[in-house]
Amino acid sequence: MKKVYIIILALCFASKIFAQAEIKLDPTLSESPVALKTLSGTIAGTLTIPKNTNGKIPVVLIIAGSGPVDRDGNSAKLNLATNTYKLIAEALGKDGIASLRYDKRMVGESAIGQKEENLRFDDYVDDAIGLINLLKDDQRFSKVIVLGHSEGSLVGMLAAASTVGNTNAFISVAGAGRRADRVLREQMKSQPAYISEGFNKLMDSLSAGKVQKNVNSSLYFIGRPSIQNYLMSWCRFDPEKEIKNIKAPILVVQGNTDLQVTVADASNLKKSGTTLIIINNMNHVLKEAPADREKNMATYLEPNLPLKPEFITTVLDFIKKLK
Repeated sequence: MKKVYIIILALCFASKIFAQAEIKLDPTLSESPVALKTLSGTIAGTLTIPKNTNGKIPVVLIIAGSGPVDRDGNSAKLNLATNTYKLIAEALGKDGIASLRYDKRMVGESAIGQKEENLRFDDYVDDAIGLINLLKDDQRFSKVIVLGHSEGSLVGMLAAASTVGNTNAFISVAGAGRRADRVLREQMKSQPAYISEGFNKLMDSLSAGKVQKNVNSSLYFIGRPSIQNYLMSWCRFDPEKEIKNIKAPILVVQGNTDLQVTVADASNLKKSGTTLIIINNMNHVLKEAPADREKNMATYLEPNLPLKPEFITTVLDFIKKLK
């Protein structure tokens, strides 16, 4: 079977955290735990703040991408060691901007007792909404900016559209510009015919609202019965349409060596007033990488590799220009 890298990784939920190389916190920054109480349990995160600030400062909510990814951008289940979100938090903090990053529900310290079959995409959105409102009520912060990466882009845009007045800007980073079912079907074309055809039949059934309890074992990694309700809930949303509901400034950032999301996806997200930035030689984990697949994927296991500098300057420039 060919390797399946892309957004379908969002369907592998697990709570084990991959041991990562530690990045020593910059001495000008401080970090503290944040806990959001929900009906299902607690969502745990880390608030990063510059130590020396004058008055209120902006804060960025960082929403993780596909799969069982922790607050730093790492995952044992996915063999992912990037520290991407931790690196974003440090870069923002060194420029006077606070941030909150968090473990997705069912991951790390947010590993609440929810069963996979009960998880819905809307749960992720509700978590983000709760954190946005928490930050808005914090008197230390002047603005709340939502930054969603990969699958987190759709989570973030839905949350931002639901928190008009509390969300001051939205940043989509490597976010798909098509419905998940279209993206998944396309990705599955790289699989052997018996898998891709089986998956298409499963998606046809789910599109009709019918869960399939008897699924070939070859499809368990993407369409096992316990994840099918999540799939249906995810595929309801079209990012190209949902982003139009946001009543705040929008930045869309995309790398042109991203193996998971295309420049065309980013273009689909552009609407009137949106700033669209394409960064050369930046991959899905926001690091310098060539188009060559093996060399590109190797950066997914380099937690100390810095973020692409142009990504940081693009985000900082956008935030500084907000009124």
